[in-house]
Amino acid sequence: MRTVDCEVAILGAGPYGLSAAAHLGSFDTKVFGATMAFWQNHMPQGMLLRSPREASNISAPGRRFSLSAFEREHRLEAVQPLPLETFIEYGTWFQRQIGASYQRPVRLLERENSCFRLTLEDGESVVARAVIVAAGIRPFARRPAEFAHLSSEHASHSVDHADLSPFRGRKVLVVGGGQSAVESAALLHESGATVELLVRAECINWLTRSGLLHKAKPIRRMLYAPSDVGPAGISWLIALPDAFRLIPRRLQDPLAQRSIRAAASGWLIPRVSEIAITTAGNVEAAGVANRKVQVTLNGGDVRIVDHVLLATGYQVDIGGYDFLSPHLLGEILRHGGYPRLGRGFETSVPGLYFVGAPAAWSFGPLFRFVAGTGYAAASIAASLGSRRNARKRFFGTGRIAAAGDVSAK
Repeated sequence: MRTVDCEVAILGAGPYGLSAAAHLGSFDTKVFGATMAFWQNHMPQGMLLRSPREASNISAPGRRFSLSAFEREHRLEAVQPLPLETFIEYGTWFQRQIGASYQRPVRLLERENSCFRLTLEDGESVVARAVIVAAGIRPFARRPAEFAHLSSEHASHSVDHADLSPFRGRKVLVVGGGQSAVESAALLHESGATVELLVRAECINWLTRSGLLHKAKPIRRMLYAPSDVGPAGISWLIALPDAFRLIPRRLQDPLAQRSIRAAASGWLIPRVSEIAITTAGNVEAAGVANRKVQVTLNGGDVRIVDHVLLATGYQVDIGGYDFLSPHLLGEILRHGGYPRLGRGFETSVPGLYFVGAPAAWSFGPLFRFVAGTGYAAASIAASLGSRRNARKRFFGTGRIAAAGDVSAK
């Protein structure tokens, strides 16, 4: 027999994983994965965060380790919008403050008796009483079917690139109409590529009027929650997940969709003023001829480019997490690709939790953004605290080895 190696295993060391670790200070916790790996390896250098500063804090108890505290310690100017590089440095600093050490990534997660076995990439295994999946959105990248047969040389998703400079001197078609698409087009243009932005909608939804409202602080406080997710007024409902969960599902879904619709920050407008933008453009077919990509649009127009960059967003499907064993995945009640989560972000599998974008169907669109870290981490800490207290009442206050013992393999 072997006892558990840790009380809680956290899979992912981005904002949600780090925040969970900070709120679970009284637990024996291990965080698996490289710190801020998605932000470092799958977002483009030179990017600026769309979220405001107030909504970019990674949560810790007592509001410790804030973005402002990081900037003061490092004598950095507080700027808005926030550069990606600064946010990555902030996350790394946050990890050091809470004392979360690097653990190797998890290759396989399985349920074993009342616990979980994690097989690491080198074959070693770890047993945990509870697991928090904070593994991010990389596996959820949406790639339109028209481009599925093309190689990565000819078509790729924005998630595939941390550096857009290799496209210098090349002709690139960017597909999409949200922040990622418009900013990628700007960064490609600024790095020396010839760029066209193809938007399916009739126009780009520029976040300009809300920007004016944001400058009038009294009005802003009334209309927008600090999380700044959702339109005026609705923003406060989105920021209160307990209230959001009480409204009927027939209202939740359209409100959620309205809050995350494709949009781009107004400060990007001058950066794309010299870029060709085609709106109301739907792709009907794509192929390769003479090493070029030929894209046929509705109406018969054709674009011939060196590369197509798909900034087409993400579609949550936890089946894309290849570390989940098929048996464990089958035990998780789901709605579409989302896990159905109860209070405390717990799935139908006791002791298994999901945070970040996979929690959005159950708790609202706040959890697609860093601003949701505080509510999620505090809720899980309360849930795990209740589970711990229940074990103590059942087994007594002494060492509870028997409750978590599993057969070693």
